[in-house]
Amino acid sequence: MYAAERRAALAQRLTVQGRVSVLEAADEFGVSGETVRRDLAALERSGVARRVHGGAVARSAVQAVELGLSEREERRVAQKARIASAAVELLPADGGSMIIDAGTTTTALVEVLPADRSLVAFAHGIVTAALLARTEHVDLHVIGGHVRGTTAAAVGTETVAAYERIGVDVAFVGANGISPERGLTTVDFEEAAVKRTILRRARRTVVLADSSKLEQDFIVTFGALEDVDVLVTDDEADATVVARLRDAGVEVVLA
Repeated sequence: MYAAERRAALAQRLTVQGRVSVLEAADEFGVSGETVRRDLAALERSGVARRVHGGAVARSAVQAVELGLSEREERRVAQKARIASAAVELLPADGGSMIIDAGTTTTALVEVLPADRSLVAFAHGIVTAALLARTEHVDLHVIGGHVRGTTAAAVGTETVAAYERIGVDVAFVGANGISPERGLTTVDFEEAAVKRTILRRARRTVVLADSSKLEQDFIVTFGALEDVDVLVTDDEADATVVARLRDAGVEVVLA
């Protein structure tokens, strides 16, 4: 394959998937990692890509498509586990209250909740709520609404109204994308409305998101960086992006 053909294939992947891994591309095309990095540098100069640690992300795409729940459950499992372990340190004190947003990374936190801490929890994600229901010492309140199949999360006016009536110590929130320019973004307008409400109902907001979400930009904004107290991500996060988030006042924890 000529360099121009390889770069065209990489550009196509950026358009479809939003990101490219150097290691995966090198293996697929049978070239060195340095060759792929040169290709990505060329795509960055042309305005197609923006290089990040380990690869590149699409520069211009505002994404409107998301992976299904089963696909997301299989992605970046190790990173999500590390994020969850770090987020345990940010749980409310014994007897405290929290909201746990729907999502695979927030659900990973439920799987490592300490067994010796009594907590009041509110959840609108079907998977998250089911795990919380089996967790000792958690007083669970399930927030209802119409369940969106892609994420197994309750959405709609009923969900928003229920969250408007409560207040908690900490909210653990997920996002499809996080960028210094647009803040927290997601795909669905109804899910955005629920997440926006959650941000207002907690004394402290903790966003849990693996590094692939950083600098990703989806169609609906639901929160600004000033709404975030702490971002817990993995240690593969691009140092430049982390610095920009910290400059914006976000405490960033690398797991």
